[in-house]
Amino acid sequence: MVLWGAQAAAVPCHQFLASWTWLSSPWILAWLADKILRRSSSAATVRAFMKVEVETQPGSVSTLQIELPPEEVSKEWDFIANSIARLAKIPGYRPGKAPRRVIEKRFRKQIQEELTKKLVSKSYHEAVEQQQLRVASLANIEDVELGEDKSMRFRATVVTAPEFELPEYKNISVQLPDTKVSEAEIDAALERLRDQAADFVVVPERELQMRDFAVIDFEGLIDGKPIAEIAPQASKNLHGGKKFWVHLAPDNFLPKFCEQIVGQKRGETRQITIVFPADFPVKELATKEANYAVTLQEIREKVLPARDDALANKLIPGKTLDDLRDIIQQDLEQEKEHGVERAKEAQIVKYLHEHISFELPPALMKNETRRVLAELVQRNRERGIPDEMLKDKEKDLIESAAALAAHRLKSNFILHRIAERENIETSRQDIDARIREEAARYNVAVEKMRQELQEHEGLNTLAEQILLGKTLDFLKANVSVEKTQEPAVVKEKL
Repeated sequence: MVLWGAQAAAVPCHQFLASWTWLSSPWILAWLADKILRRSSSAATVRAFMKVEVETQPGSVSTLQIELPPEEVSKEWDFIANSIARLAKIPGYRPGKAPRRVIEKRFRKQIQEELTKKLVSKSYHEAVEQQQLRVASLANIEDVELGEDKSMRFRATVVTAPEFELPEYKNISVQLPDTKVSEAEIDAALERLRDQAADFVVVPERELQMRDFAVIDFEGLIDGKPIAEIAPQASKNLHGGKKFWVHLAPDNFLPKFCEQIVGQKRGETRQITIVFPADFPVKELATKEANYAVTLQEIREKVLPARDDALANKLIPGKTLDDLRDIIQQDLEQEKEHGVERAKEAQIVKYLHEHISFELPPALMKNETRRVLAELVQRNRERGIPDEMLKDKEKDLIESAAALAAHRLKSNFILHRIAERENIETSRQDIDARIREEAARYNVAVEKMRQELQEHEGLNTLAEQILLGKTLDFLKANVSVEKTQEPAVVKEKL
């Protein structure tokens, strides 16, 4: 997410005033909260008498020295002091009747804190607007000083968006996949559905053979020691297991495992040897020779259902085979239409990247790379990849995260610049509509969904998604289609 435009550069005070060294985390959210809030009210009038000096530094960093005159600070000081005086309970005085000097002496620290929070936030916003800066991230607010004469000064350090020229982005030439669904594609999808609906029938009286499914108990040892002790962090499937299913296919599961149990009979225990390759991802097992005791409990054979009305009724009760084929065709057509949209987006973004060049701010790259890396690690953990394997691939993960972060940042900078030029905005109505959609999707009340999003700063993320989506929709509506490519690859939804 990129902060764009002078009036979009302000960061709401509640996000950064908890600490003068506030760091945006994630940095991309600040723009949205400010931009959305400003839609419902007029922008603050820029103080002509506020002094602002801007110093540009390497790495797209700028420092703003901001100074407010005494009369402006005094006005706000008086307002805060009077507000406190109306409610303050001070011994010896009736509520609201304590002299001003008593109020200021007793509540001086509170007045200063409220004054600083309000004026720093407000004047920072206006300074950015006054200087017409495109702020991508607020790095910190520091050196806040309140003078004896009631003047105020502070320094704000910001990361600014890179400067670049937009190419002609209307009528971008794209090649789109064919959306026609063939009978062969319907047949292929139907075969996949048959495979998913297959039964696994117990075969009691024959030896195990390739393509069977073996249900086994097994345990692995290396030099007489359980693999679970040698590599405790490795997948439990490497240690051994009970009633474990193995599909017999060449080099499936472990190297030469399946080949060595071909011919095994139900109830038989067989000793097999596995040599782990040098590049095996679990270091403790690489190049080691393991002995597995494998006991065959069952042999199961995969049996596909007939291609008939019974299959259709099993998949979708009440439907015939012809009905099923029609449903498959509709799903494939819908998925191909989605494929067309994805192809448009991919080619639009590729065109923009190829025709626009600029340096990404190092501070943003660092933050975004860190965030993407966390996403990649979490995604791999969810896939069951142990931390040890992830650590071995640390360099590759960091490189992948950096590449993805750079692509995201560049895309967002470009799309936000186009949104700015075309006056594309995210409105409260857009956000409300999306919240209703999300609530319906997860079958929860709209207000509960809104509350969940607010608690996790999800509204900002939602608004960002909407803005980028609207900008891409604008670009997709203005493409020039050259010719069609090969049909899109689709997955049936059944």
